[in-house]
Amino acid sequence: MQILCVIPARLGATRLSHKPLRLLAGEPLVRRVARRALALHVANRVVVAADDARVIDAVAGLTVDAVLTDSRHRCGTDRVAEVASRPEYRGFDVVLSIQADQPFLRREAATGALSRVEGGEALGTAGGQLERGDLMDLHRVKVVVDGKGRALRFSRELPASMAWSCGITVLHHIGVYAFRRSLLQRWLKWGPSPDELSEGLEQLRAMHHRVAIGVAVLEGPVRPAIDTERDLAEAEAFMGTLTARTV
Repeated sequence: MQILCVIPARLGATRLSHKPLRLLAGEPLVRRVARRALALHVANRVVVAADDARVIDAVAGLTVDAVLTDSRHRCGTDRVAEVASRPEYRGFDVVLSIQADQPFLRREAATGALSRVEGGEALGTAGGQLERGDLMDLHRVKVVVDGKGRALRFSRELPASMAWSCGITVLHHIGVYAFRRSLLQRWLKWGPSPDELSEGLEQLRAMHHRVAIGVAVLEGPVRPAIDTERDLAEAEAFMGTLTARTV
């Protein structure tokens, strides 16, 4: 199975201004994510899909492709679908999308999402342990899964009774997706769904069209995405602890 990894990076992020270019331990965030994608060794080719030439410049020198995409795309998967449709990338069976705010993505998240697609689903993603303190945090996306590991609901806010009730599994959603090419070919034709627009969650477009989403469940807590100034400060502190351990 030929796997294309695409990292959609949008300069105009609303929660963290110029997010792909913000420095983490002295290096642009998008560059750190690109290097992480390479280090996972799960894809045959890695592409950074950006809306601004400055993002392209930020990954110069890495063994990744960097392409400018339509600045009008509303979400990362729109950008990924554009890349997948280009002639030079049409030979890939599966497309793995790693969000450009995931510098600490665990390998199990990527392989788990891919395994859901290998098992027959059109779309796979991943989730990890949800901390109680994150339940009401609107920057932490939650996913409710059934007994077969399929997503029932994605939301930024869930009732506490749902999150901690018996028989319901609520996870911290991780920003990684594995797509069958056939799904991406339909994606742009659908356009945004009403619930996608209201929640600001692109995966709801697939659920609106009754696409089953398989969720790989990771053991233990996961590092959050870098979505806010607080996240960036906490990630900087975490990088500092890693550096201290190697000294």
